[in-house]
Amino acid sequence: MQLEDSLYYGIQTERARQNFAISGLETGRYGIFIWSLAAIKKAAAQANCQVGALDGEIAQAIEQAAQEVMDGKFSTAFPVDIFQGGGGTSYNMNMNEVVGNRANELLTGAKGSDKVHPNTHVNMGQSTNDTIPASMKLACYLYLQELLGAVTKLENALREKEKEFADIVKLGRTCIQDAVPLTLGQEFGGYYGLIKRRRAYLEELQKKCLSLPLGGTAVGTELSTAAGYLEAVYPALSAILGATVVPEEDFFDGLQNGDIYIEISCGLKALATGLSKIATDLRILSSGPRAGFQEIILPALQPGSSIMPGKINPVMPELMNQVCYQICGNDVAVTMAVEGGELDLNVWEPVIIKCLAESCILLTNSIPLFVDKCISGIMANGELCRAYSERSTALSTVIATLFGYPTGSKVAKMADKENRTVKEIVIREGILSAEDAEILLDPILMAKPQEFRQKVQEYQQNMAITINKNDKTK
Repeated sequence: MQLEDSLYYGIQTERARQNFAISGLETGRYGIFIWSLAAIKKAAAQANCQVGALDGEIAQAIEQAAQEVMDGKFSTAFPVDIFQGGGGTSYNMNMNEVVGNRANELLTGAKGSDKVHPNTHVNMGQSTNDTIPASMKLACYLYLQELLGAVTKLENALREKEKEFADIVKLGRTCIQDAVPLTLGQEFGGYYGLIKRRRAYLEELQKKCLSLPLGGTAVGTELSTAAGYLEAVYPALSAILGATVVPEEDFFDGLQNGDIYIEISCGLKALATGLSKIATDLRILSSGPRAGFQEIILPALQPGSSIMPGKINPVMPELMNQVCYQICGNDVAVTMAVEGGELDLNVWEPVIIKCLAESCILLTNSIPLFVDKCISGIMANGELCRAYSERSTALSTVIATLFGYPTGSKVAKMADKENRTVKEIVIREGILSAEDAEILLDPILMAKPQEFRQKVQEYQQNMAITINKNDKTK
């Protein structure tokens, strides 16, 4: 088999390219994963040189070639499909061949393996079985780093909306039915709390990605590594990454088990399901404009119908929903792939890194759009929010608190039957004076528990004083 001289990959890569061309998703599209694998090749060359296993000139050429890959110079030199058999061997050999050819070119002026061999030198002290999971964990660390920036942006935006809407009283809803009032700020505060918690958990997961099985080689025994290599490669890789990486406590565990990928995937799924819930809420709260809730107004981005003039759809929440559905689907694939590992290695790592990378990329790209084109521009329809809360029969909860559940239930049924407000009913029936009703049935008061309790206590004390005076008069 002959290859064009312009190509930097070699015969093993070409075989894999032809064997696995099914998805159109070439490995080179996953730049962070490629960077991570190249970083391992660079660190390994440094370490092998340091312990005297690799000639200094060759090591320097490998380091330069690997750095060029990390800089994106050879992004088209990784044509193997992201889906592949062999537990990632084609990923590893693709990198070995590219780095080897470029290193040989740097030393001799020509590609090939005369001076630098892809297996003997570039892959020295390594196996696909330790370099691929190690590069996967490094990639996850970096993918999560990018995602955390997007999540923090969303967290801050929701915090601002919580403050902005602090005094907008609205009707609460449980089971999609009227419930007691709260503020729009309190609702957004719930969203903020969720995202803040998810961000903190992703940070914990990111730290776990810094424990690597690098050095375990084929099955965890460190076979073919030079004396001192393990002690040298981790500091070298830490310097390249800019964060401290350490060996797994047990290389056999690190190669056999992929539970860390389950944790990462579940962390992404937990974020996604929360985001999807927020997006769905925004679609419901903004529904209308004439026959829906219309309690909030989303930014109008584009026409929503090819037949109905003036229709505007909540396209950014809809985009967010779809992204989140895909993340949940990826989680299923990761779960199956981790569970499907057998004996001393999980060979389903290609689909695992594909799904984790895709989930991180989708979330990293969509969340800032969701913030900029939706969250930040949300406006409250304050008058309508208050009107809904004032007309709700859920205000009868106050009457139940003061006079018992049967009285509250009676008031709610009368208000519903007569299409009147709870306030109108209790005043008419003499349950509360107009002055007391104005205070105790104010929806905004019901959203402030301390103030509400104080007003109830004052009312009950005044009633006790009045009853006592009446008794003395008699």
